[in-house]
Amino acid sequence: MQSVAIGLLGTQLDRGDGVDRWSRWRPTVSLCQHEDLLIHRFELLTEKRTRKLAESVADDIRSVSPETKVRLHEIHFRDPWAFEDVYGVLHEFARGYPFDTEREQYLIHVTTGTHVAQICTFLLTESRHFPGRLVQTSPPKRRSSGEPSSYSIIDLDLSKYDRIAQRFASEQREGSEFLKAGIQTRNALFNRMIDEIEHVATHSEAPILLTGPTGAGKSSLARRIYELRRLRSGTEGRFVEVNCATLRSDTAMSTLFGHKRGAFTGATQDRQGLLREAHEGVLFLDEVGELGLDEQAMLLRAIEEKLFFPLGSDKEIASDFQLICGTNRDLGRAVRSGEFRDDLLARINLWSFELPGLASRTEDIEPNIQYELDQVASATGHLFRFNKEAMRVFLKFAKQPDSQWAGNFRDLNGAIARMATMAPSGRITESVVKREIERLRKSWNALARGESSGEVVALDDVLGNRAGEIDEFDRVQLAHVIKVCRASKSLSAAGRRLFASSRKKRKITNDADRLRKYLARFELSWQDVASTS
Repeated sequence: MQSVAIGLLGTQLDRGDGVDRWSRWRPTVSLCQHEDLLIHRFELLTEKRTRKLAESVADDIRSVSPETKVRLHEIHFRDPWAFEDVYGVLHEFARGYPFDTEREQYLIHVTTGTHVAQICTFLLTESRHFPGRLVQTSPPKRRSSGEPSSYSIIDLDLSKYDRIAQRFASEQREGSEFLKAGIQTRNALFNRMIDEIEHVATHSEAPILLTGPTGAGKSSLARRIYELRRLRSGTEGRFVEVNCATLRSDTAMSTLFGHKRGAFTGATQDRQGLLREAHEGVLFLDEVGELGLDEQAMLLRAIEEKLFFPLGSDKEIASDFQLICGTNRDLGRAVRSGEFRDDLLARINLWSFELPGLASRTEDIEPNIQYELDQVASATGHLFRFNKEAMRVFLKFAKQPDSQWAGNFRDLNGAIARMATMAPSGRITESVVKREIERLRKSWNALARGESSGEVVALDDVLGNRAGEIDEFDRVQLAHVIKVCRASKSLSAAGRRLFASSRKKRKITNDADRLRKYLARFELSWQDVASTS
């Protein structure tokens, strides 16, 4: 293959007049003076004003290396210190050049030109717009000694450099361990997912969607992503977290986007809003599926344009933040039922990661136990440890198929905290473990019957003595309806959730009216079931 050099004329370094020029080190000429490096063709980029110097340098190259054909290419930098201008000119040259990588190998000379030009040349070579390797020439250590100059070829394929590759691999491992809070997890699928998240978190500004059951660790992981970005890329803004399920329709807009004084009754002063507070930082919207459609529309624009209007203001506010969303809902299903915007889902779903529940990664329970013990020790100032038999009993129970871990890591966290509290002298014994196992099983069984969610109690609270007059079938159904109502912002929102499937078959949908009539069967109104939330 023939070797082709591409480089900029050095208006200062390549300059030289008369026979004295041969006593000077001129980078472009010296590149063609090495016996072990034959340049078959030199594509020399020069501006019109330095054409005469370029022709002189071309003649000198031919005199020291007759095998080298020199071709001059006239370019023009409006401002040689403006990155955009220089990059654009070099990019245009690269796009128009007829590279033939099957027959020629290319050396991109980066010794000449301004620092801006050198940086732009590097970037274009790294991106393979210049499909070659960088070459740098250096003057003799003692220019008057007659020593030859030197050159070095830099291949930007870092995978060929073992030590550099090892450093990158080590940095990635450190980032992954950081995201896992140093917990040596053993689940292969979870570890691969964390490796992907580490790469995305440090290489992309796009939104990240974390899905998975309640208690799987979405909030904790979002905060660790922020901390990793702060360490790696110097993120300066805050980590702002909000649980969208706690936002009510009358305050959601103000909480997220802020408001101007007088925007509504009670708005006695300006409010910045959480999106603005997250400027140059990370905004974590937990339970993003609970946002209303109006808030979703404003959020979509804020993501795409980095602009939004506070309530009561005609002046746009700018906020540049990375968005992380969390949800335990099926957002695809929510889109089909009309509860979530499909365009917003498409925007936040570029990087989606599903966190598995604890029951599906039981091999990670043991290392997480030690992590939770360390957390308790940090909070209390006292060390707690299982004795050998107690650990065996707890792990056997924890890994059984019927151990539900319905609350996932929240269940495990609570269990460790309780056992530590009951541990005599910091030693968690077998008897302490057995009492905790009994407590967990009772809790899970109650949850399976719908008791721990407050459904049975809710009927007594809402219906009073009439609760005993309702059939068991109706009790279960009504209890679920009340639970949905208490988790919804309005009668219409509750109706959309409850009638999500049947509403698709109707030409006219009035979910609020259907729910109102259902509640009326039990002499209840929306105020009766929502006011206790």
